[in-house]
Amino acid sequence: MPSQGKEYDMKVLIIGSGGREHALAFKIAMSPEIHKIYCAPGNAGIAALAECVAIDPEDISALADFAKKQAIDLTVVGPEGPLAAGIVDRFEKSGLRVFGPSKKAARIEGSKSFAKKLMTKYGIPTAQGKSFSNVEKAAAYIRKTGAPIVVKADGLAAGKGVMVCRTETEAMAAVKLMLTDRGFGDAGKTVLIEECLAGEEASFIAFTDGVHVLPLPTSQDHKTIFDDDRGPNTGGMGAYSPAPVVTPALHQKIMDTIMLPTVKAMAAEGHPYKGVLYAGLMIDGDQVRVVEFNARFGDPETQPLLMRMKSDIVAVMNAVIDGRLDQCAIEIDPRPAVCVVMASKGYPGSYPKGKPISGLEAAGRMKDVVVFHAGTAQKKGKIITSGGRVLGVTALGDTVQAAIQTAYKAVAKITWDGAYYRKDIGMKAIKRQKNPALVGIVMGSDSDYPVMKEAADVLEKFGVPFEITVASAHRTPARAMDFAANAISRGMKVIIAGAGHAAHLAGVLAAHTILPVIGVPIDSSALKGMDALLSTVQMPPGIPVATMAIGKSGARNAGILAAQMLALADPALAEHLETFKKEMAEAVEKKAAQLGK
Repeated sequence: MPSQGKEYDMKVLIIGSGGREHALAFKIAMSPEIHKIYCAPGNAGIAALAECVAIDPEDISALADFAKKQAIDLTVVGPEGPLAAGIVDRFEKSGLRVFGPSKKAARIEGSKSFAKKLMTKYGIPTAQGKSFSNVEKAAAYIRKTGAPIVVKADGLAAGKGVMVCRTETEAMAAVKLMLTDRGFGDAGKTVLIEECLAGEEASFIAFTDGVHVLPLPTSQDHKTIFDDDRGPNTGGMGAYSPAPVVTPALHQKIMDTIMLPTVKAMAAEGHPYKGVLYAGLMIDGDQVRVVEFNARFGDPETQPLLMRMKSDIVAVMNAVIDGRLDQCAIEIDPRPAVCVVMASKGYPGSYPKGKPISGLEAAGRMKDVVVFHAGTAQKKGKIITSGGRVLGVTALGDTVQAAIQTAYKAVAKITWDGAYYRKDIGMKAIKRQKNPALVGIVMGSDSDYPVMKEAADVLEKFGVPFEITVASAHRTPARAMDFAANAISRGMKVIIAGAGHAAHLAGVLAAHTILPVIGVPIDSSALKGMDALLSTVQMPPGIPVATMAIGKSGARNAGILAAQMLALADPALAEHLETFKKEMAEAVEKKAAQLGK
């Protein structure tokens, strides 16, 4: 346990030198428990918050000796390298408190083959794939599977060891680069070849103490070097939070099918996972699959996430170490945050160093802006470039659009010879906001969510934009009436209403709109939902409500019926529904065949 004296008595050591570590120093410095921060090795920006010490992050012995000598109360490991090398195990054996997963647990990032086997064994949704260390066998698999296909270096490659190959020729070139030419060193002595997933990527980062999982807000990274997701992968050219592609329904699905099962799986395998677990996800409608796991905070996702986190991060980290994360909650600034990475020209390939940077003070004086340093150093009193990714200019805003505008205004104040940055960070969020919700899902109480989630899941599957909210016909009648009265002007075409007991919600909504209303009776009383069913179906003349069955099956059918209504004017959606019907029929035939054996 950390010392229990007065406030401002803890000494913290942060390991790393990038934008992620600057963001951690920024947030840790806000804790009332902190007296002193050290960072090994740090950078020019971190130096304003911590005492930087010239120790290599991979020199675990030197780091442990330093932590003992300085009586460090908490060590926070930023990059993946030291984690994969076993820094947590070494520190714990020395009686030092350290935040991060053990060497065996860190294999979830250190070996993509390990992660793939774990997910396959425990039914965690991911892409199909196989690992190879032989070029001929890899080539045979590529010919059998076809393109597009993804080739990944099995080990740590600084976020650059993933190649999305459009043709079999490209895939074979990637295999040769890794296995034969050793383009990624030992990280590529084994390759993982996977199916190419379609959809939109998002990052899901959570604290875990090996049992409990406490998620941070969602975020989205921009991996490729050029606008419109073109060019080679980088460590990340920008990020924003929250990611609207992850709806509340999908958020719960991610927790239930990925995060919690992964933590349980790691414990079942004998190496409980404690620290931060990062799931890189691919989202396609209602389908979510894991692209990769990381054993640490993402970079640059950490920058906007920690700008939004209002809680004391040190308290959360100590709870993770002590196995009491269930006693914690995280308070989040509701405002979105956007991080634009400024890089050196030539990155992710070779690039010059030592370029003087100007404008940092002007950008730093802007309200709701923090300039996080990644690849910077000090020379003769000036801050110069020392890496590929140099700065992470991060801003909060009342809207995503406002945060984007503020971030780019700050970027415009900063210059050096060869500065480069993407111009489209956060635009996917803007694009999603321009697609208005076509279906409104209204619940009488938030306790109805487990039922109404079924309707949301169906709409996710069909790619129908929707909005879900709470409005009670009895406790907040004005809110319910306002929702219905303004639904058309907001672009909605159908309303789904779910409520229990007297269940007048559907009728109230139907009385204040000409949109079709679908009622879902919910079992929430001693009458097992029959009261809600009768109340919903017995509308007065002139106030029609389409009434579904009680509970989850009714909610699911409500989602399907809403999609069918919309499909009358949407040929693509109609085609999607036809496929859905065929899939249901095929599933029945398959079950019938199994019973007949």
